[in-house]
Amino acid sequence: MITPKNIFRHELIGLPVKVAYSTHDEFIGIEGKVVDETKNTIRIETDNSEKIIPKRVATFHFYLPDGNIIELEGKIIIARPEDRIKKKFRKFW
Repeated sequence: MITPKNIFRHELIGLPVKVAYSTHDEFIGIEGKVVDETKNTIRIETDNSEKIIPKRVATFHFYLPDGNIIELEGKIIIARPEDRIKKKFRKFW
């Protein structure tokens, strides 16, 4: 089960997400569902299109199935998804 403490070790694809903050103003407020993830980007499916957001410049709100909202800086999750799942993380919050 995905929780706030183990979100780093889980697959992000399929989770609802919103870009809460970005150094690039056009990315702020984009929300939808994560449909793909690479080392440096997250692809979000919105109502009418897909947007590619660089992880390095954004802070994301991920909505978990149990109703929790997790805020993650994109810099923390920069890694290939298959490597991030195996990686050990220090406590960032």
